[in-house]
Amino acid sequence: MPPLLGALLAVIFWGVSFVATKAAVAELPPVSLVFARAGLGALLLLALLARRGELGAPPRATWRPLALMGFLGVAFHQTLQAYALELTSAVSTGWLIGLTPVWSALLARVTLGERLGAQKVAGLVLGFAGAVVVVARGQAGAAVLALPATRGDLLILLSTLNWAVYTVLAHATLRALGALRATAAAMAIGFGMLVVPWAVAGGWRDFAALSAGVWAAVLFLGVCCSGLGYLLWLGALEKVEASRVAALLFLEPLITLVAGVHLLGETVAASTVAGGLLLLAGVALVQAAPRTA
Repeated sequence: MPPLLGALLAVIFWGVSFVATKAAVAELPPVSLVFARAGLGALLLLALLARRGELGAPPRATWRPLALMGFLGVAFHQTLQAYALELTSAVSTGWLIGLTPVWSALLARVTLGERLGAQKVAGLVLGFAGAVVVVARGQAGAAVLALPATRGDLLILLSTLNWAVYTVLAHATLRALGALRATAAAMAIGFGMLVVPWAVAGGWRDFAALSAGVWAAVLFLGVCCSGLGYLLWLGALEKVEASRVAALLFLEPLITLVAGVHLLGETVAASTVAGGLLLLAGVALVQAAPRTA
């Protein structure tokens, strides 16, 4: 499969993942959903490593960063989004996820000393303004913070910051181990971190009476989103310029919008669309800014 086609398929998986998660948490508690998703993803990635003859413990020096990757990128991140989608819509989540490149630009400024420049600053302001419009849903005043949907949106915003931090922290480990080994190890570690809370919650009982639709959502999230999605995306990054691959992320909110409307019957307010377009415009400004600025 051509690398960019694989990356596009990963973006499609991730765009639909919010719809699948929203459907799954209607019957399955978040801790059990994330446990199953991480387990399926780890199983697939470890099987691919075994097929290549590369299955084995990573170097001891990488254990600490891999543990951090497993916590931030798997256990914490996926749990955060699953709980958020109990409160907010898949469509709003898809728009807000577009803020991730904005956080990445700010982190690059802090950790790498990159200058922002006027265009990046304008993009950051525009992106944050769009996020505020999406969260507020056309309402004003402090009362909006008490709405369940707003609390869910704030959790999603936190997850976008967490993913940007995870990406920055994972960079050195990915270079040291390679994309597949690092991702498989982090996924397996993240799954291991979820075993105790899942068992304490009696999570094995949650799978007794699931509908066929929720089982399909769980399999899709584990195999396609946590397994194949990571693999296809990182495989593209190994062969194609990062900027060309990253540009495909602009399609993710639109994929979520279409999937949320058609699969969940979610309604889309004009304020949500307006805020989402502002957000994407801000992200586009940040991405298009000269690297020397």
